[in-house]
Amino acid sequence: LSDCLACDSCMTLEEGARVFQQNQKEFFRILNLNKKCDTSKHKVLAVSICPQSLPYFAAKFNLSVNEAAKRLCGFLKSLGVHYVFDTTIAADFSILESQREFVQRYQRRNQEEHALPMFASACPG
Repeated sequence: LSDCLACDSCMTLEEGARVFQQNQKEFFRILNLNKKCDTSKHKVLAVSICPQSLPYFAAKFNLSVNEAAKRLCGFLKSLGVHYVFDTTIAADFSILESQREFVQRYQRRNQEEHALPMFASACPG
């Protein structure tokens, strides 16, 4: 979240407040609370990994992208994270949907004044 431009275009104010609560300090606070209480009272921690981050880890530690994903998942689970989700498939669907929309807009460019330009973004935040 520290890299977010805070353009406020991708979420409502309420969603923004919830996302703001998901920071490193809160993450470690929950991990520490979970270590101190019985498992029936644990707060469930879920982490999503965006496809843009895996090549960074792979290059930094001289690993393949798949090996970096496995090790990152293992590391997070060793900390106490319950679920680790790879958002690559979701990113792929987003790209396919943007492509579909662009083709439709391009085909309507002569009939609709505002069909183009089309702006798109893939914010992992």
